[in-house]
Amino acid sequence: MPDRLVTHHGVPVLVCAADGPPIATEQDALDHLIGAAYQHAPDVVAVPAQRFDDAFFDLSSGVAGAILQKFVSYRLRLVVVGDIAHHLRASKALPDLVRESNRGTHAWFVDDLDALADRLA
Repeated sequence: MPDRLVTHHGVPVLVCAADGPPIATEQDALDHLIGAAYQHAPDVVAVPAQRFDDAFFDLSSGVAGAILQKFVSYRLRLVVVGDIAHHLRASKALPDLVRESNRGTHAWFVDDLDALADRLA
């Protein structure tokens, strides 16, 4: 299934395909997520968690921080969609990032697209 633009409660959301290119670096995020966003003009980019390389969830790698900063710089909100429980169990820092991100407006971690729609309500 290709990327698609949907609207939830008046907010345009680019829902990225689960089978799209993997996101392992900041440049991957620019090329495959932010670049796609500029074709569709969403406010939110929803990316399946499985698209992210494991380094994204290992905060010591710096990948998540670099990608999140790019989204802030380009004034887009990033939503990681899917079950990341195994990454949360393997990290002391990741649960804190998820909790703090979900309190804010720039990046969220949600279980599914229904949860995203509820957050945008």
